[in-house]
Amino acid sequence: MPYINPVIGGLLIGLSAVLMMYAIGRICGISGIVKGAIQNLFLDPLKHVKEHAWRWMFLIGLIIGPLITHQVPSAKAPSPIAASWGLVIVSGLLVGAGTTLGSGCTSGHGVCGIARLSTRSLVATMIFMLSGFITVYVVRHLL
Repeated sequence: MPYINPVIGGLLIGLSAVLMMYAIGRICGISGIVKGAIQNLFLDPLKHVKEHAWRWMFLIGLIIGPLITHQVPSAKAPSPIAASWGLVIVSGLLVGAGTTLGSGCTSGHGVCGIARLSTRSLVATMIFMLSGFITVYVVRHLL
């Protein structure tokens, strides 16, 4: 039964994506949600508060969820990141640039796009995964 937690997690991610599409008609793509929240914060925050409040609630949930899970005694703590803060920040910026170039992230393309049978999302997800495989290989075996 060691694989039950990832299965439950995957089911919850899929269910949340379906509920978000059903409830507000939006795709559950994290990069798009973050980008929209930040853009509206700086462009005209008061005008768009009601229209974009769901973005902030979603992002707050992404932060609070792991904090709540961490309080569960049986939850396994994630292993610490063995990288400097500089590398983490540069990596995050590169991921942000990549999601902008790819018109979405793994949640938007991989979860929601493939579920909608989008060819563009299938290709994007294959490229994401291949890039990840190559990066891990290079970092672990060549550097």
